[in-house]
Parts: sequence; structure tokens; C-alpha cells
Amino acid sequence: MKSKVLSSILYSLLIVFIIMCLNVISPRIWSALNRDKPPVGYCFLEPAYVALLLGLEDKADLAPQVPESIEELKDIEYKKAGEKSLQFDIYRPKNLVKPAPLLLFIHGGGWKGGKRSDYLIYLVDFAKRGYVTATVSYRLLNDGPYPACAQDISDAVKWFYENGEKYGYDRDRIALVGGSAGAHLALLTAYGWGREVRDSVSGDSLTPAHHIKAVVDIYGPFDMTTEYARVHPLVTNFIGASYDSIPELYEEASPSKYLDKYDPPTLILHGTTDKLVPVSQSDTLKARLDRLGVPNEYYRLPLWPHTMDVVKRVNDYCQERMTEFFKKYL
Repeated sequence: MKSKVLSSILYSLLIVFIIMCLNVISPRIWSALNRDKPPVGYCFLEPAYVALLLGLEDKADLAPQVPESIEELKDIEYKKAGEKSLQFDIYRPKNLVKPAPLLLFIHGGGWKGGKRSDYLIYLVDFAKRGYVTATVSYRLLNDGPYPACAQDISDAVKWFYENGEKYGYDRDRIALVGGSAGAHLALLTAYGWGREVRDSVSGDSLTPAHHIKAVVDIYGPFDMTTEYARVHPLVTNFIGASYDSIPELYEEASPSKYLDKYDPPTLILHGTTDKLVPVSQSDTLKARLDRLGVPNEYYRLPLWPHTMDVVKRVNDYCQERMTEFFKKYL
């Protein structure tokens, strides 16, 4: 009897092991046979990490060396928030002969973490393609809840708009690129956050949204008033209050509030099994953009979770789509 139970357990474990192996191997096989399609993922983070550990997937080089052909300017202050210095880094080709488009990258981290060097892979790769790239720091939650970080990003855009000649980029060809919380801030700014909000907060003027010529949203939240967002601890901490107590603040902090037909072309990249920011957020953004007639491109990457672009073939795919998008709209 015991031997039968043991055999049954071992058989079940073997089946589970085979299923796990297929789950880890099959995405690479499918993608190899369908190179013209978006790369297929692993549903969850755990199998993706297993594939990375086994060498079935390559991790994107998130901290590449800056080549000799690229000039790196670091720790430049664009604003002081109290005693806190907010800075940016900029990367530009040394052989630049005329003003190039500027790609401004905004890091993620749930509004509470992350750093501006997190997107070095994008900064370097796009600088090598002839763009001027920059990345900014902003106030995180330990410095204060919304609207602190939104104010910082709008101030950063204003600063970059006023200093294009000094750094060799075309201020009329600025694109914002963000991932996760950074995508939320990119969409807020590109779609015109603060036309009325900013005046009520500090009286400062906001850079008009039409200065942004394109925006890239990599798995970012779009509507903070949905059921998912109202109770998510990252969102409630970001807002600094519950939805029931100040629902209007959740609406005000949502890019969805500011969307209109004059907004810039938008590229959306999102994994279909993202549990942190549901892909429905991007589905809704796509539908709204289409109804308004705003040019947009949307790529749903099948079975990829949040932070999917740490995997090299996903990062490569995202960069390919971004390159095509920038050539078209910048």
C-alpha cells in the first residue's frame, strides 16, 4: 500500500516537473518559430527567473558601459524642492552636428523607490542611435505624496524646454518615456496635468502639453479610479488618502482625466499577465485614444508579467517598437 502511495506521489511530481519544464522552454521555442510576433512569456515572474537562472533567457544589460562615442553629463540640478536637490543625467552623441530629438526617461518604482540610472540601457542605446537622452530624479513618497512627483516632472519638462540650445537637442521634439509609476507620470505630463491643478497648488505655470511630441507608456497605470486602483496599497500610499475620503484626488491624479484629441501620439507596451498593473489599464487607454482619434500604437506582449523588459528579448522588442515609433513621430 505504501509503495503505491509513494509511486503515485512520485508520478505526480514527475508530471509537475514536466509541466514546469515545458512552461520554461516553450516560450523560447514559440518565439524562435514566430520571429515576426511579440515574444511570448511565462505567465508569472517565477518561471521567468528560472529561465534566466538556467540560461534559457538572457538578462538585459541594465548597467552597460557608456561608449567613447557618447558624452555623459551627470548630476545636473533642475530644481530644488526645499533642501532636496533634484537632478538629471544626459547622454548625447559626441558627433552631434545639429539638434536631435530629446528622449526624457522617467523611472518606475511604485512612486516610492527606483533611481534615474535604472534606465541606463535605454539611455545608452538610444544615444547610440543619434538621440539625446536624459533621465530625471523626482520626489519619492518619503518626501511627500501626490502631487509632489507630478510637480517635479512638469518642472523638469519646463526646464528641458527652456535649455535645449545649451545641450544640443531640439526642444520642439521632446518625447517622454516611462515604465510603471514612471509611465503614469509621463502620461500625466504629456496629457496636460496641472492646467488647473498647478495653479491651485503653487501658482506656478506648467509647460503646455503640446511641447511633448510623443509619449511611451511601458506598463503604466492610466485610471486611478478603477476598482483595482482604489484599494491598491501602492496607489493609496501615493495619494496619501483613501478613495472614500477624497475620490476627486484619485481622479485628479489619473492621466485619464486629461485625455483629449490634442494629446501627443502614444506608444503602449504591456504584458498580458501583469498582476501589479492590470493590462486592462492599457486596453482602456487604447480604446480612449482610438475614440478621440489620437495616433497610437499598442503592443500586448503575451504572458509577460510586470517588469518584463528586464529580459533581453523583451527589451530588444520594446526598443524596436520604440525606434519605429520615434522615427514616425519625432
